[in-house]
Amino acid sequence: MIKVNLDNSKLENIEKIIESKLIKETSKKIFEKSGAGSDFLGWLDWPEKFDKTEYKKMQEVAKQLKEKIEVLIVVGIGGSYLGARAADEMIRGLYPKNGCEIIYVGNTISSTYTKQVLDYVETKKFGIVNISKSGTTTEPGIAFRVFENLLIKKEGSKASELIVAVTDKSRGALKTMADAKGYTTFTIPDDIGGRFSVLTPVGIFPLLVAGVDTDAMFEGAKQAMKDTKADDLSNSAYQYAAARYVLHTKKGYKVETLVSYELQMQMFTEWWKQLFGESEGKDGKGLLPTSVVFSTDLHSLGQFIQDGTKGLLFETILKIKNPLLNLSIPADEVNLDGLNYLHNKSFHEVNTIALQGVIEAHANEGNIPNIILEIEEMNAKSFGYLAYWFMKACAMSAYLLGVNPFDQPGVEVYKKNMFKLLGKK
Repeated sequence: MIKVNLDNSKLENIEKIIESKLIKETSKKIFEKSGAGSDFLGWLDWPEKFDKTEYKKMQEVAKQLKEKIEVLIVVGIGGSYLGARAADEMIRGLYPKNGCEIIYVGNTISSTYTKQVLDYVETKKFGIVNISKSGTTTEPGIAFRVFENLLIKKEGSKASELIVAVTDKSRGALKTMADAKGYTTFTIPDDIGGRFSVLTPVGIFPLLVAGVDTDAMFEGAKQAMKDTKADDLSNSAYQYAAARYVLHTKKGYKVETLVSYELQMQMFTEWWKQLFGESEGKDGKGLLPTSVVFSTDLHSLGQFIQDGTKGLLFETILKIKNPLLNLSIPADEVNLDGLNYLHNKSFHEVNTIALQGVIEAHANEGNIPNIILEIEEMNAKSFGYLAYWFMKACAMSAYLLGVNPFDQPGVEVYKKNMFKLLGKK
């Protein structure tokens, strides 16, 4: 379901640049769970081995909850919300007609944003899903307090029926709180880290409430699991990992820019940035993952990409073959804007032609390597496939660099400083 096109990557023959032995040895670290951080490889066979009993319970609870509410407040930060949001926007689009509205809080400490959401839902029927392994992370912790308080004020004792916690199985502040207050809980697996957790209850439960076909997501992930078993460059996820590794370590590029031509894929690029940035950016190593949405950003960053600092960045393009929706360009009798030459074309046709033109400009004239990832469509099955495929590519890429893909020691530094300044004992 993903085809890697390296025709414009400036890598004439990647098989000759990177040794097949290196790919095979690195793949062993993943499949034999012998590499650093291997305790967090639970996602590797998750599409087949996930807890079916818990999944059924999630389906039942989600069905009951969405019948009672208009808005679901998802409380979480990083991997606790990015995957669900990426999936929902890719699958349902930015203005879905069906399903529950989802609003994300706890991913920022902005007082203005949080207060505006609080005011918005004051007159709405809303529920909350609080997603945190520990329950002590500052951003989601204080956000949950204010939305829980409002819900109890509005619903009284019935509020407990409208709050769900996704957290540790048996310990932690959120688990203790949820049990004490009678909130339904679902489990974050011990062997799956946040940025790899979108196919666990972390992503699945809010998507069930939204009305997303999560069965299809698992179907896509299982297909990706099957398609990425090879331990050589016939594995498309390894092709991508190897290409970005060579561009970084052999060609000297420092930045990878993920390019989408669909606004509804913008949060997917945010999920991708966390996945690769937090997995690879350590020990003084790693590409800086950035993202743009074209053609929007062609009218701002496009100038720098085309003519700016050379040898700095390469592009990875998400090329969508079939859009979620399409529309034709109408003719105009007067044609004052001179655009009647386009009236037989659809928006997606023009978007695809723009993509082709940009690749030609950036790769040929701008001399910027382009990796093209060709994807059939934006639906639940495709998202499941994409999510698993990128996680497999990320594990390979990080191990090629010689870093642990599954820890994030640098994240703890700001937390310690913030706690000290806030006076936490």
